[in-house]
Amino acid sequence: MNKRYDQAVKLHGKSSDFLHFVYPTPSFTFYICYYKTLVNSNSLNQYILPTVHGLTNTSIQKIYEELPFSDRTILTDYEEMTKKLLMGYIMLFNPTEDACIALQVIQTESRSIEAPQIEFSVIGPKESFIESLDTNIMLIRRRLPLTQLRVEEYIIGNVTQTRCVVMYIENIANPINIAHMVKRITSLNTDVITDSTSMTQLMEDNKYSLFPQFIETERPDRLVHVLSAGGIAVIADGSSQAFSGPATLGQFIVAYEDYYLPWHIGSFFRILRILAILFSILITPMYIAVLTYHYQLIPTLLLDPIISSRISLPFPPFMEVIFMELTIELLREAGARLPSKIGQTIGIVGGIVLGTAAVQAALTSNILLILVALSALSSFTVPIFHMSNTIRVLRYPFIFAASMLGLVGILICACFLLTHLLRLKSLGTPFLQPFYPLRPQDWMDSIIRAPLNDFKNRQTLNRPLFKSKKRKLKPLQDIDE
Repeated sequence: MNKRYDQAVKLHGKSSDFLHFVYPTPSFTFYICYYKTLVNSNSLNQYILPTVHGLTNTSIQKIYEELPFSDRTILTDYEEMTKKLLMGYIMLFNPTEDACIALQVIQTESRSIEAPQIEFSVIGPKESFIESLDTNIMLIRRRLPLTQLRVEEYIIGNVTQTRCVVMYIENIANPINIAHMVKRITSLNTDVITDSTSMTQLMEDNKYSLFPQFIETERPDRLVHVLSAGGIAVIADGSSQAFSGPATLGQFIVAYEDYYLPWHIGSFFRILRILAILFSILITPMYIAVLTYHYQLIPTLLLDPIISSRISLPFPPFMEVIFMELTIELLREAGARLPSKIGQTIGIVGGIVLGTAAVQAALTSNILLILVALSALSSFTVPIFHMSNTIRVLRYPFIFAASMLGLVGILICACFLLTHLLRLKSLGTPFLQPFYPLRPQDWMDSIIRAPLNDFKNRQTLNRPLFKSKKRKLKPLQDIDE
């Protein structure tokens, strides 16, 4: 009996999907073990067993040379054998040596590549990432056939042992940013990592900020654009989204479809999104502030409609707005959790029925109902889902500030927000660049999207933040210390 084989059987044999058996041949006897749920059994029966059946030399090295597999390794360390078994390898032992041969015949089951569901676009490629790490890397390499494209693999999660890769283009990505990203990934000390979203929450510069500090995307073309601009991408096995950094606030309002449209149209849509975000955050706080403290600002022609819509309401504007905002959030959350067809019905029918009933029951005014509906609609214009959630939550501090101090409260809340954004960083990079620090050369792809042939220089995150000659970069070993 082989000692290593005996140890493997004692450790793994309690699991019903662990198979181990003795395979006799005319010349000697093999010991084979593997997890049947992780292994492609057809490869075992068609290639491995027929090959070893005809061998006459029992040495591990000779068997290794004869096996028709590219991914095969001779292992002597028992812990490494255990790790390979759990990753979907077949172990071959012979009676005379403690070493074994690990053959990768992993059972791969994954869904096909589909159109993006979250970042859908009318124009452009219709491919999105799936839960297979190797497939996702293929989607990137097919678009970036460069020898400078680096892919570094790491294992994270003490229990889940999740594979993830860091991707960047050498000589374009900033080495400081690469060191930041790698150090944060290797220092993750958690048991369960099943999705890239879990990683972003553990790796953010400011874990208490409402704003996402990494760009999460399901589109390979967006990730390719980020890599070519000097960004660093991370893809985790089992996740249908990748994330990249450093991220800036302007990147969250960019839909990649903008680059497939004429620059006039793309710029118009970007400006429209910015106005929609401001409208979504400020319209209901402004409603509270004006009706509660600054009714002198209401135009004379609007006084009659507002008075007639509120004359029978028992609640102040603040309670009215909170009631309607929470109702909209409940409808949105219920629609997201239900099956797609039922969710659409709940959203449409529920919104119409509840809105009409609320106005008829004198719980809210019809003017506020229109403003809240437009505010919710405006929040959907943000291309990145996590930033859309931030806009939804960010509205409430402004509502409370407007209820206490009116327009002054909105101004104070805006100052706090701007201060927070000025201090916020992503991988040590200012969140508000290219506006802080000032980079006019990058404005061509910020609020507006200039014609593509006017991009004379690559918009890259590899440039130094400041042009001072006295500034010195930190040594790589001092990062995050």
